Amino acid sequence: MKPFTTLKSKYITIRMNDIDTDQIIPARFLKVTDKQGLGDNLFNDWRYNEDGSPRADFILNKPEAKGVRILVAGDNFGCGSSREHAPWALTAFGFRAIISTSFADIFRNNALKNSLLPVIVDAETLNYLFDLDEQDSNAELYIDLAAQRVTLPNGTKIKFPIDDFSKTCLLEGINQLGYLQKYNGAVADYEKSHPARVNTIVAKK
Repeated sequence: MKPFTTLKSKYITIRMNDIDTDQIIPARFLKVTDKQGLGDNLFNDWRYNEDGSPRADFILNKPEAKGVRILVAGDNFGCGSSREHAPWALTAFGFRAIISTSFADIFRNNALKNSLLPVIVDAETLNYLFDLDEQDSNAELYIDLAAQRVTLPNGTKIKFPIDDFSKTCLLEGINQLGYLQKYNGAVADYEKSHPARVNTIVAKK
């Protein structure tokens, strides 16, 4: 995974609550086992007409969405079925952070495992970002993961929560297995210092 330390980017908004995982990536696209191409299917049923042509009024099809790495969305983002393809599609499009007032637990956990940072803010901050986007589509946000802080365009700094384990994995660009592998040396040293215990376990097998 790519380490997540700081991020400075413009943002786009989808001003809607309860965006579920089937809206993020419809079930018919779940046959793949990797992220390649999933960005093209992100929000597919909102993004394209029945003939496959892009809908000009959908935000991902607008010029201001190009290169944007932060999505701001309504409450309870990522509810619905537990598909890891949802954060896959978001990261494949280019997003590294999603800002909302709350996230579905399974989506949040899947996002964290895929180097996608879910940032929880209060309702006042979320509405400020929604309103500002309508006035200035070039406004930028700065996210500092180590400080657990988002700096808004007006200079206000907002703290956000994240558990220590997920924070460490994101900062170092490792997954859960990678975290455990960091301690291979310590495990080997421990086993060498306890030969009797190790030999007893092996003998019983």
